[in-house]
Amino acid sequence: MSLRELRQKRGLTQQQLADKAGVSRGNIANYETGILSIGNMTLDSALKLCDALRVSNPRKLLEADKPKENNAD
Repeated sequence: MSLRELRQKRGLTQQQLADKAGVSRGNIANYETGILSIGNMTLDSALKLCDALRVSNPRKLLEADKPKENNAD
């Protein structure tokens, strides 16, 4: 599930998530659009986002950042 999907599932705006996680709304937007890679965020930021989104495993955020493989032959 992507960061945007997790945020929307929790009923949060980008600003609300930013406030809860202590990061800028611009960074949230950049992570959601792929301008910034979630895989490159600091561990501290990842843990704060996970806490704000009530995600127990930070890998859920990291896996959402990976491009989906197309297995069509």
